[in-house]
Amino acid sequence: MASVSSAGNVQPQLPRFDGKNFEHWKIQMEVLFGFQELTEIIEEGFVEPEAAADSTTEEQRTIKENRKKDRKALFYIFQAIDSSIFEKVANSKTAKEAWDTLIKIYKGVEKVQKVRLQTLRRQYELLQMEKSESISDYFSRVLALVNQMKANGETFGDQQIVEKILRTLTLQFEYIVTSIEESRDLSVLTVDELIGSLQMHEQRLKEKSKTVEEALQSQ
Repeated sequence: MASVSSAGNVQPQLPRFDGKNFEHWKIQMEVLFGFQELTEIIEEGFVEPEAAADSTTEEQRTIKENRKKDRKALFYIFQAIDSSIFEKVANSKTAKEAWDTLIKIYKGVEKVQKVRLQTLRRQYELLQMEKSESISDYFSRVLALVNQMKANGETFGDQQIVEKILRTLTLQFEYIVTSIEESRDLSVLTVDELIGSLQMHEQRLKEKSKTVEEALQSQ
């Protein structure tokens, strides 16, 4: 979308970078630079020339135009980043300097995130409920890992988490898992609803086990 300034000029709606999904934001900004005819000034940069008395009118016009393009590109970059990120490029004198700084910082960050995410995905795939573990404790482990993955760029919906938990419960929950899968639509079943159902079943198992134990002791 675009907005219209008080002067009647169409102003582009800038993509916003908050420190996540840098590559996605970078692609959007590159399209914007291309549309605004600023790609060359971003890639090659602008160097303020020393004053020359013998420069022609045409040369002066070109310098002025490139200076304006550089200011415009730098303005777009500053407007498209959050305040915490702005501090990293606030001292940049040209658009190319600011752009190159962001690429240097966040390309490295994304690389680290990708490596970290691969490790977390492997941990998630291998995650299983332990025999001595309660439903509450297992859910806490799963959600802690999911939150770490989200922080590193992974996207999760409730259905993915629900299906993962149902697949990895211990055998004592086999009956309730089958019941849930046959009677509930997993695409709309929330994580909170699932934990409620499983904790109720867990409580029944504990009460049944306690009753059996008391009966054996009384014999």
